[in-house]
Amino acid sequence: MASSGMGGKFAILSELVSFLMHRKKWWLAPILLLLVLLSLLIVLTEGSAVAPFIYTLF
Repeated sequence: MASSGMGGKFAILSELVSFLMHRKKWWLAPILLLLVLLSLLIVLTEGSAVAPFIYTLF
C-alpha cells in the first residue's frame, strides 16, 4: 500500500542513503547528485525565457 504525503519520498531517500552506507558505494553519490541537479535545471527552466540560453550550454 502506497503511503501518502511526503513521507514516502523521504523514505526512498533514507533507503538510498542506507544502501550507500552499507554497501560502501560512495562513488554513486556524485553521479546521483549530478542527475538530480540536471533534472531540476530542466524542470525549472522548461517554460521560461532562459531556456534558449540553457540549450547553448549543452
